[in-house]
Formats: sequence, structure tokens, C-alpha cells
Amino acid sequence: MAQRIATEYVKACLRLTEEEMSRFVRFFGDQHVRLQVRVLEGGNQELVLEDEAGKEEVRLTFERQKDVYVGVLSCRLVHPKLTNALRKAMSMFKGDAIVNRIYPSYTMIYYYTGGAVRKIVEQSRGAARVVFELKDTIGELERRFRSTGVEQDIVRIKQAINELLDLRNQTQHARELAAIDDRLRKHAQALFVLEA
Repeated sequence: MAQRIATEYVKACLRLTEEEMSRFVRFFGDQHVRLQVRVLEGGNQELVLEDEAGKEEVRLTFERQKDVYVGVLSCRLVHPKLTNALRKAMSMFKGDAIVNRIYPSYTMIYYYTGGAVRKIVEQSRGAARVVFELKDTIGELERRFRSTGVEQDIVRIKQAINELLDLRNQTQHARELAAIDDRLRKHAQALFVLEA
């Protein structure tokens, strides 16, 4: 298995309540990562995360927005301890991120939404291929169920049928009646399919 050269957080974002911020700080203590918390103006906080060997550090600034702390992070990590702690934190605290895991001959790009991996893309020699993509099957089915497009089509077809029937009652020419009957037949079939 290829050894990872680095992990790059291209764009990571965490939204934490005050209680979650306290848990976030405790979490890094449990991961044996040194942590310094600096309180800035307006209640903002800067967290400095450093692995115990002192080889790497990450500065994460959380801006206070009403009742939520919002932290945005971009960094490149080489050592596994801090890398793993940050990965676990993104998952546990439901962060959104684009993370590049860089190997000698390729890069794996992970897309996180709400702390879960939604997509993994392998990029090698200028070509990209999707390795994994989470499909939201249940969500798609719910959206289709809630969709009112079919109901609107049914209403539109019923209106067209009513107009054609009114037109048929007023027409006396055989050719026009045949054309109207043909259109009525097509609309009736479409209505049957939609109502099924």
C-alpha cells in the first residue's frame, strides 16, 4: 500500500454551538493533541492544535455568529497524529470539507458533507475517476413523492380534455370530429398513465 505524503484540507468548515465548542476542545485533549485556546475580540476564539512531538501545528479561528461558532480551515498536514485527530473531529462534529490525501503517484479527493464522506475521487496523471459516491436514494424518493409535477400535469390534461369536449359539441364536420376524437384518445391515455 502506498504511503501517504500529506493530507491537505483545501476547505473545511465547522459550525459549533457553545456546548459543542466545549466538547470540541475536550475532544482534542483526549486525542493527545496539545491545544491552546485564545479568546479574541467579540467572543471569537482561536485554537492552536499541535501534535505532542511539536512537529506540526494548525491554527483554527472560530468566528462567533450569534449563537454559533463558525470555523474555516485550510492547511497541509504531514504527521499522522494531528491528521487523524482532525479527521475524527470533522466527522464527529459534522463538518463540511474537501480533503486531498496526497500519495506519490496520485491524490485521493474526499468530499465531506455533514461529517460524512459523500464522494471520493482519484486523481492521477491529469485524469479523475469517481471511486465512491453516496447516493441519497431515500431522499430522492421523498422528493419525488412530494413533487406536485404529476398533479399539475393531471390538472392540465383534464382542462385540455374539457376544452376538446366543448369543441366537439360545437363541431359538425366529420373530419374535425375525427381529429378531436384522436386528441381525446391521446389525452385519455396520458391521464390514465399519470393517475396510475
